Amino acid sequence: MPERTALASIEWAGQRAVIREIVCPADDGAILEAIGRAGKTGIDCPLGWPDAFVDFVAAHRSGHVTLPRDGSGTGWRRELTMRRTDEFVRDKLHLVPLSVSADRIAHVALRCAALLAKLDDSGRPVDRTGAGAVVEVYPAASLRGWGLRHRGYKRPRTPDVLAAAADDLLAAAPWLDCGPHEETIRRSHDAFDAVVAALTARAASRGQTCPPGEDDLAAATTEGWIAVPRSPIGELI
Repeated sequence: MPERTALASIEWAGQRAVIREIVCPADDGAILEAIGRAGKTGIDCPLGWPDAFVDFVAAHRSGHVTLPRDGSGTGWRRELTMRRTDEFVRDKLHLVPLSVSADRIAHVALRCAALLAKLDDSGRPVDRTGAGAVVEVYPAASLRGWGLRHRGYKRPRTPDVLAAAADDLLAAAPWLDCGPHEETIRRSHDAFDAVVAALTARAASRGQTCPPGEDDLAAATTEGWIAVPRSPIGELI
């Protein structure tokens, strides 16, 4: 819901970057307006569902599901719950993204799908591989890719971990001017994630994230592709 949605806008100029605004709560109108102003926007949400899951649901609806011989195993169900990009993140960073087809993040993905439809209606069609105006991001993967603290900062009972994660980020990016927003970043993990998403969008715009390989491109076009940094955070400037 908008109450738990944060939006961060960063302006890049020469050897510094300035956080111009952090909006929370952020409704669909605020998000669409920000995307319209931005060169690139990072969205912390799956942009699609696993192709195998979509095919399975369609077959189930028509009554023509074909199960593997060992229908009691878990391997075939894994194909329904993990996208190609989720497998890539798991193999590269040893992180497991939430399943968009078997976890509560599916509710977020439904909202995101509506946002993408509104973007398309406005004449800004979305390339789910991340090549267009928006790119899918996973803040924990971005932080890990940059060698920064990425675990435990969302737990409400350990606010010191979030503050430490913010300290790590700002120490690694001394050129990032938070202005009046620094305290917000330290106390709200939604705002912190929004800043990481904006930084990841910058990395994607500069070709500093891992693109889908040739074998992954077709799936990324429909399922989405998480932008994982492959260069140090200092190279964003």
